[in-house]
Amino acid sequence: MNILFLQFLLQIIFLTIVFLHISKKNLDAVFAYAVQSFTIVILLLNSFFETGYISLLFIALLVFTVKVILAPGFFIRLIKKNELIFSASTYLNTPITLAILAMLAAIAHSYRFAPLTSIIPAHEMLLSLALSMIFLSLFLIINRKSALSQIIGILSLENSIVAFAIFAGLEQSPSLQIGILFDISIWLIIATMFVSMIYQHFGSLDVTDMRKLKD
Repeated sequence: MNILFLQFLLQIIFLTIVFLHISKKNLDAVFAYAVQSFTIVILLLNSFFETGYISLLFIALLVFTVKVILAPGFFIRLIKKNELIFSASTYLNTPITLAILAMLAAIAHSYRFAPLTSIIPAHEMLLSLALSMIFLSLFLIINRKSALSQIIGILSLENSIVAFAIFAGLEQSPSLQIGILFDISIWLIIATMFVSMIYQHFGSLDVTDMRKLKD
């Protein structure tokens, strides 16, 4: 696949993460996550066509089934069931959030991470972009107040790590493929139990409403 098209796919993932930081509705966040996951599927399929490893095709189909169809469907049902129309706000306002995102992206492209992003010289720009996606996803987990948004942030972080691994030439590693399968299974179980229990107990997914846990 053309390197420019691969960069375009990574930029889509990057933009979905930025959107997750500024979105105000849970449904919009779920849609952005589905688009992000579908882009990961395209990258995995590209790796399959380039390498011919049947395991990559299996992983791509599994990611499509679970992260593009089942997971967003679960989140949408959860939102409708608990009437979670709007997501909780961020700890920082939008201008400060965007400024920090720009700073994190600049750090990922700086010389400090050159030894990491130059593993494959031909993919240096792609790896820098993927690394910035990892940083932005980590910040999403920290900055969002909603437990649902934090879970989506964790899943977004996993997508970013997979994207980095693909362009680092690690997609054929059995450990990475097993890790993807494990991550998909465990996080869906955790998300189902964690979000449902929190809402049933507190009547809200805003983590700032859980201060009584400190007592």
